Amino acid sequence: MDKNDIFKLIHTVELFTNEAIIRWTKSFEPNIGISPIITLSELKQNGPQKQSVLASKLGYTPGAMTNIAGRLTKLGLAERRYNENDRRNVFLAITDEGINVLREAQQKGKELRIELFRVLNEEEIQQFLSIYEKLLKNIKEQE
Repeated sequence: MDKNDIFKLIHTVELFTNEAIIRWTKSFEPNIGISPIITLSELKQNGPQKQSVLASKLGYTPGAMTNIAGRLTKLGLAERRYNENDRRNVFLAITDEGINVLREAQQKGKELRIELFRVLNEEEIQQFLSIYEKLLKNIKEQE
């Protein structure tokens, strides 16, 4: 494949992803953005974690993670938990309200993706799926 075609493909995928995120952000209340939702998802999936660990896992700077954590705690979607044996260790944990908001965000995301992918026929969906599975397999093999 020509390098220009690869860059055109990458650019088009990025444009689509950005447009999908913008549409999701506009359609979802509360309007807290994608990074806090990704953080809530990580907390729900893997339990309470130190902010430094979350920042590293999710690819955020420590400062960005501090802002995200502050916003989530202010909204009651996450809480800080202190280690009883060492109060210097503070973990961020998702709250019940955070689980509810995450569930709503995921539902809104599913609805949006169904709407956006509705233009594809079954053959195109299978091709798209096959391509992304191949790319994911390649990424995992490189780890």
